Amino acid sequence: MKRRTFFKWGAIGTVLGITQPVQAKQFLANDALLDKKPMLRYPIVVSTWKHGLEANKEAWKVLSSPNSNALDAVEAAARQTESDRTNRSVGISGMPDRDGHVTLDACIMDHNSKCGSVGFIEGYEHPISIARSVMENTQHVMLVGEGAEDYAKSYGFPKIKSPIKEVKKEYKTWKKENKDLFKKPEINHENHDTIGILAIDTKGNISGACTTSGWAYKLHGRIGDSPIIGAGLFIDNEVGGAVATGLGEAIIRIAGSHTVVELMRQGKTPQEACKEAVERIIAKHEDLTGLQCGFIALNKYGQYGAYSIYNGFNFALKSHYQEEMVDAPFDRNW
Repeated sequence: MKRRTFFKWGAIGTVLGITQPVQAKQFLANDALLDKKPMLRYPIVVSTWKHGLEANKEAWKVLSSPNSNALDAVEAAARQTESDRTNRSVGISGMPDRDGHVTLDACIMDHNSKCGSVGFIEGYEHPISIARSVMENTQHVMLVGEGAEDYAKSYGFPKIKSPIKEVKKEYKTWKKENKDLFKKPEINHENHDTIGILAIDTKGNISGACTTSGWAYKLHGRIGDSPIIGAGLFIDNEVGGAVATGLGEAIIRIAGSHTVVELMRQGKTPQEACKEAVERIIAKHEDLTGLQCGFIALNKYGQYGAYSIYNGFNFALKSHYQEEMVDAPFDRNW
C-alpha cells in the first residue's frame, strides 16, 4: 500500500467517524486491505456490532499505551459490554433461557495460544474475567455450570442478582404469550448477538475475547459457540485471529473461527477467509430462514475483514487512523 494512499484513507475514515457505517463496496474499493504485502498497521481493535463502539473505547485505553497488552485490552472491552444494562444479548442484562435463568458464556485467548472458557454460568457479572482466571490459574481450558460457579466463588468473584428486574418483567410477558413453547421442545431465537473482540497491541501480538448471554429463551443448559475455542474464537499469533457471531449451532458445525484462521494461513485475506467460512455454513443448510452468522478477522499485518450470510451485520473498528462502524459484505438480503 502506498504511503500517500494509506494516510489518505485514514483521514477519510476519521472524517466519516462513527456516525455513518462504511458500506461494503466502499470498504472493499477504498481500503486497500486486499494487498498481499500490506503495511503493518497496529495497534488496532475490532468488535462485533454497534455495542463494539463503547467496548473499543475501553480497549483503546490499554492499546494506546507504549507497552500495551492485547489480552488486557480485549478483556477490558468485553467487561464494558457485560456491564451494559441496556444490552439484551450480553452479560448481566441478557435475555433468560426458557426457564427464566440468565446463563452466560465467555472465552478468551492470547498470542501464546493459551485460552480459558466458562459456560452456563449464572450470577456473575464478568464471565470473561472468570474465563481468564481459568486460563491463568488452572490446567484446564473450560469450566461449566455449577463447577464454574464454584470456581468463581473460590477466587473471590462477587455474586450478583440475576436476572435484573427489567429482564424479569420481559420474561414474564414472553412466557405468558408463548405458553405452547412449554408443551413441546421448541425455542424462540429473538436475540443472540454476541460480542467478539480482536486486538493487536504495539508489539504486534494478537488476542481475542467472546462473551454472550446466548440464544434468548434457549433450552436450559444450552451452550453455543461463544465459549468454544475454535468455534466462537480462535487466535494463532503466526497468522491472526477470528471471532464469530450469530447462530452458534451453525458456527460450531464448521469450527468457524478456526476455519477462518486456517484459511488465512493458506494465504487468503481476512475478507476472503470470512467469506469462504460463511459459504461453508450456507452449503450445509438446506433452509437458511432466519439463520444469520457472521465473522470478523484480523491478520498479523493488522488487515481486517468480515462477512455474513445476510445483510445487517456490522462491526466497530478503532485504530490511530479510524474510529467507525463498518457494514460487512454479505451473501444475501433478508
